[in-house]
Amino acid sequence: MNATRRIPLHMLLDTYPSTAALKDGTVKSDLVELDFADVPRANNGFKRVVRDLEFDVAELAIITFLMAKARGKPLVLLPAVLIGRFQHPYIIYNAERGPLSPHDLNGKRIGLRSYSVTTATWVRGILQSDFGLDLSSVQWTTFEEPHVAEFVDPSNVRRAAQGKDLMQMLLDGEIDAAIVGGGTKGDPRIKTLFEDPAAEARAWHERNHAIQINHMLVAKESVLAAHPEAVREVFRLLEESRRVAAEKGGKAEPAFGLEANRRNLEIAIDYCVRQNLIARRLSVDELFDDTTRVLGA
Repeated sequence: MNATRRIPLHMLLDTYPSTAALKDGTVKSDLVELDFADVPRANNGFKRVVRDLEFDVAELAIITFLMAKARGKPLVLLPAVLIGRFQHPYIIYNAERGPLSPHDLNGKRIGLRSYSVTTATWVRGILQSDFGLDLSSVQWTTFEEPHVAEFVDPSNVRRAAQGKDLMQMLLDGEIDAAIVGGGTKGDPRIKTLFEDPAAEARAWHERNHAIQINHMLVAKESVLAAHPEAVREVFRLLEESRRVAAEKGGKAEPAFGLEANRRNLEIAIDYCVRQNLIARRLSVDELFDDTTRVLGA
């Protein structure tokens, strides 16, 4: 008798300690055959996720997903957090040009990769909610277009000239601060805007009872309609891969499951609404379908 053919899934997934066992084949499946996209970093493929619907299952930044979902893209969230971190260390300034604090940013110039990326949205939300920043007063300088093609940057966003470099602009005084995913970059002149980012993160957590999600997993509606069992199997494989990493002494990972992430998603949605990234306040439940909302419960 011939073996049952596994369901093929084209997947975008970066390699982290929590996903390594899945990516290297340590964790296997008799149900699905995963074809991992050859993309050096997952965020390099996010446009392809939301514009071309290229992947059956994909890692995706949560703000990009919310913006895509609000614009009718046929994607469904899985309650699987791949990256969650507090964003307070990721806004920086050049201390050689004088002190700068979170209270000093109204009217300033801030550089960032793209206006609607997830780290920048979290940072703006923190500054707006906790420090009274008027986002419309800032001159935002970006280097890339939005992942979601239908989104138009606000009028106070300008594109950096061809050949410009974000960190060099900060050092040269062309911008006053920058939001960078890699933090301070090891230059002694560059300091975090928050004097003690870890303390600020703890305070934010105590106020909001949440974490700041970066990346989660999504699936195409068509895949869920045709093969819900395959999507359930991908979730199981991720859980197993995380277990392997934990047994090797890996760090604690954000919890899986809808209810474990409901508050995290509520705040992400709120920040999106307040920053006009989405026109309507999505509910957490509509991000999922009948298959994905019970995963990890």
